[in-house]
Amino acid sequence: MKVPTSLPPFRRENVGKNIGVILLVVLAGATLVSFYGRPLERTEDASLSRIASEISKDNVSNITVDQSELQVKLKDGTSTLVTQKEPDASVTETFRNLGVSESKLNNIELTVVKPSGFGFWISTLIPLLLPFILLGAFLWFMMRSAQATGNRAMTFGQMMTAPVDAKKGKKRTTFKDVAGNEEAKQELQEVVEFLKHPKKFHRMGARIPKGVLLIGAPGTGKTLMARAVAGEAGVPFFSISGSDFVEMFVGVGAARTRDIFKKVKRHAPAILFIDELDAVGRHRGAGLGGGHDEREQTLNQILVEMDGFEQTDRVVVLAATNRPDVLDPALLRPGRFDRQVTMELPDIQEREAILKIHSVKVPLASDVKMRNIAERTPGFSGADLANLVNEAAIFAARKDAEKVEQMHLEESIEKVLLGPEKRSRVFSQKDKELTAYHEAGHAIVAYYTPDSDPVRKISIISRGHAGGYTLKLPEHDKHYHTRTGFLSELATLMGGYTAELLKFKELTTGASSDLSKATKLARRIVTQFGMSKLGPVTYGHKDEFVFLGKEMHEAREYSEKTAATIDEEVSELLKTAQTRAHDILVKYQDKFELISKTLLQKETIGQTEFADLMGGIDPDTLGDPLPGASSEPSPTTTPKPAGATI
Repeated sequence: MKVPTSLPPFRRENVGKNIGVILLVVLAGATLVSFYGRPLERTEDASLSRIASEISKDNVSNITVDQSELQVKLKDGTSTLVTQKEPDASVTETFRNLGVSESKLNNIELTVVKPSGFGFWISTLIPLLLPFILLGAFLWFMMRSAQATGNRAMTFGQMMTAPVDAKKGKKRTTFKDVAGNEEAKQELQEVVEFLKHPKKFHRMGARIPKGVLLIGAPGTGKTLMARAVAGEAGVPFFSISGSDFVEMFVGVGAARTRDIFKKVKRHAPAILFIDELDAVGRHRGAGLGGGHDEREQTLNQILVEMDGFEQTDRVVVLAATNRPDVLDPALLRPGRFDRQVTMELPDIQEREAILKIHSVKVPLASDVKMRNIAERTPGFSGADLANLVNEAAIFAARKDAEKVEQMHLEESIEKVLLGPEKRSRVFSQKDKELTAYHEAGHAIVAYYTPDSDPVRKISIISRGHAGGYTLKLPEHDKHYHTRTGFLSELATLMGGYTAELLKFKELTTGASSDLSKATKLARRIVTQFGMSKLGPVTYGHKDEFVFLGKEMHEAREYSEKTAATIDEEVSELLKTAQTRAHDILVKYQDKFELISKTLLQKETIGQTEFADLMGGIDPDTLGDPLPGASSEPSPTTTPKPAGATI
């Protein structure tokens, strides 16, 4: 047997447990002694006079004396009588005083039980020591609480975080677990090489990059990519949030910054990942009252710590944000965050790969085609796609299906975009008819306008806040949008409004969301994209002031006359779009009525059925070019997830 060479270390937090165990053992021993000190036979309490009477009748065979307790066994064996005598009097003396003759007592066997030492001391000391034990336990608890409070006060400026060590047998996240963003992987692969083989770069006079900033929309996999860098390099990985530095007490954020950087240096080579860097790294001096608030003090400490790294430290700071425009310029200069890696939304190939990764543990039916799902989800982020697969699995489980089928995945797309179906919502026949013609108006105009996304589904079943919807999704990813496409989208948005006015000679509030989207798009066409009569000029830019929250302010750098011209141009675009939608609905009124009546009967029309109802005619041969349309592409902002017209 192996003898331990050292005792286990003393741990202060185990003292309370040990004392509790000792008290439980003592109480259990006292209970056992008191339990086994009594006979197991059936006993009966009796008076001394009754026992004296039984002795006089020669009905007593044995008397056991246990201190002051008498246990009397009767000859008939019915029961054992138990009674108490005077402590200072003997048994014989007690019964002589009760009139029992000497000859009767001589015929009885007397047994005197000697008390055990343990039971005697337990019964004697417990009543005396129990109050002191309870008082001592109370005082120890109070002292321990006070000490813990003092310890918390002393450690308030420390970061309670532990490194995730990739070498301790846990499953590591690597670049194979991250689909898409190949360019970002190449940038970060150099960081991995720096951490694994620093001498190769030092030999060439290169220095290790001190910081890498991951920039991208929410859900693009910034945190996952940082974890993959740590997994590839096989180094400890510290993960914290920018909000962990900021507290209500002055100086705590700076103290925590010093503490976390000290811990990371002790584990070098290591990676420190700061998520949501904009929570603490916003532009200094943006608020009122100068730059001495707690957040800015924390930022100053981060700047000092990053600039104080030595080349031999082999510590890399990774940070993630979706708001690089609000970061302080001092963070972004070389020597702090030397590299900025942009995480883009996945394209169709990357979406297919992401869907396959998230569906590894999901039982899929043979009819599932991830390529088809990837085509229907342009603009979805990695997090959106993970949620899509999860919703499909939940939907299949709710239907008691054995595997996830294609229809479950297609249903989950609509749920992620619009919310769950609300079949329980009761609509009158008039409301259903209004919704059917409204959605048919969107679909017909979208079908007969050039450069418009194909209609995938039309439904008058309520989802989320929408009473019905027309789902349009592009066949391929779009990085540029044309003026023709924008004007077609305006006409499509005005299709529901125009259909209501054309069919019922009345307007309802159902088109309010469409009008809001159309107005915003028309204003962007005029002020941001330079696609109006005002020429290639942009108007207005937004500044952000950070004080007690976020306040957006749009600076106007144009005159009141120009503002009036912009309003006129926006109004003209919307009126032209409405006229275009009206002409299409009048020209193809037979198709308009057919789609509307089919919706009233079936409530939902799929892509194939819609194409069959429209006669399979190529819409590009039917749509007249819009007035002033141009085929020149125009860059837009980051593509948004594909949505639906409601």
